[in-house]
Amino acid sequence: MSTHRQIVAITYETAVRAVAIAMEEGERAGVKAVVSVADPSMTLIAYGMSDGATPHSAETSRRKAATSASTRRRTGQIPESLTIALPLGTGGALTTIDGGMPIFFDDAHVGGLGVAGGSPAQDAEIALETLKRLGAVVTGFEQ
Repeated sequence: MSTHRQIVAITYETAVRAVAIAMEEGERAGVKAVVSVADPSMTLIAYGMSDGATPHSAETSRRKAATSASTRRRTGQIPESLTIALPLGTGGALTTIDGGMPIFFDDAHVGGLGVAGGSPAQDAEIALETLKRLGAVVTGFEQ
């Protein structure tokens, strides 16, 4: 019987870099972005909020990051059958609004990235560009 397990998780340094990149990408796209990075246990590791961003986007970005960290899926690619069940079944902790991306480096799942502040399509594009610039896996997350 094993007495413990090892968990791979994003480093603070990489999470902060992801937030900075996403904020730059948001500015480039004209979006007042709010960005969250969570580790696989859905714990918030890094966060950034553009001046003038809407307050509700803070919670939305956190939920997108947590969802992608937990499910290892892009939030906009969660099956339609779970669109209502997932948020309801988790008391609103998880979401299917696009803009959340799992973070993988090679085969290692290290967390989730959540971007909010624009339309779901804009948020997803900002998140994808962020992953590309980080050198993370994007294959399978593009639509």
